Amino acid sequence: MIGYLNGHLADLQRSSSPRSFITLDVNAIGYDIQIPTRTIQQLPEIGGSLQIFTHLQVREDQWILFGFSTAAERDLFRQLISVSGIGPQLGLALLDTFGLQDLIQAIVSSNTKLLSKTPGVGAKTAERIALELRTKLAEWREQAGLATAPLPGPAAEIQAEVEMTLLALGYSTREVIDALKTVGQKTALSKTANTDDWIREAIAWLSQGV
Repeated sequence: MIGYLNGHLADLQRSSSPRSFITLDVNAIGYDIQIPTRTIQQLPEIGGSLQIFTHLQVREDQWILFGFSTAAERDLFRQLISVSGIGPQLGLALLDTFGLQDLIQAIVSSNTKLLSKTPGVGAKTAERIALELRTKLAEWREQAGLATAPLPGPAAEIQAEVEMTLLALGYSTREVIDALKTVGQKTALSKTANTDDWIREAIAWLSQGV
């Protein structure tokens, strides 16, 4: 119903939860919009011009606008909330935890253990997301031009083990994803399927506090 809005950022309410709030001034009308907290990094200063892609949820007692920095993020959000049991807040939490490309990859590869590390997403919910969306998202990623060269990281057969070991050591999902992308750029490491080598290199990078 409302595909996107163009206006000026009038207010920003930060939150530690997966959602934050902005008010967008469009022709002297202020639209209150919920956004993933990670989107704050892409916002202009207060008063700056902004285009935000939106999804409108209509309920009996209120209308709620959800906003995203790109149409692809908005469309992925819509795919997520089409899954039984996934409401808008879980959809925002998933996008906030992973970001667009990493979330698509986790679903397409059925990495349910990683998905279940999202606050509010249990093992059964993660399995349902992967089951219902992995084929759709693989096709949609191609059609939307989002398919890219494989990101640096462990081979598929050891990826889940490496990620879960690092998560068990207390690192966050975001830290694990960033670490594996970074150390995966090392030529020697990228060619090995040795779990211990990947874990050791990732811990060394994370220990630097990068």
